[in-house]
Amino acid sequence: MTFTTESPTSPVEAESSFAPTTSHIVQTIQTVIATMDADNSALENQTQDTWKFQYGTIEVVVNITGTEPSDTFTVFSTVLNAPFKNEAKLTRWLLEKNATDTFEARYAIQNDKVLVLASRSVEDLSPAEISRIITIVAAIADDNDEFLKENFSA
Repeated sequence: MTFTTESPTSPVEAESSFAPTTSHIVQTIQTVIATMDADNSALENQTQDTWKFQYGTIEVVVNITGTEPSDTFTVFSTVLNAPFKNEAKLTRWLLEKNATDTFEARYAIQNDKVLVLASRSVEDLSPAEISRIITIVAAIADDNDEFLKENFSA
């Protein structure tokens, strides 16, 4: 038995692709956010590519740059703002957590903020992956923001 991974070449093959359409991706994102947004705080920009909602003590941002294979689906949440104290210990803690506790997400430092984020290509992005990525980022951020503020906020 031989399997090929070639892209669809005819319109009929392209239409039968398992890749979700733009509206399906947007609809899935909105559904996942609605189930997690207990406060009904979700905001969506007018171009339907960025959403923000409150999850516990943190704000989660979801962004999609488009639906082409090279476009990106990103979810992030800020868990700590500068100034930081004991940056070496903070950096070590973040790296250790990245190695053991973050699944598809990761901690990052950007623009004087510590973030939890996950990002992937939209190619073959399934509703289950959308849900999993949003849930992982939100849960990790909400579970760790207070600890980070108590121990590393200057």
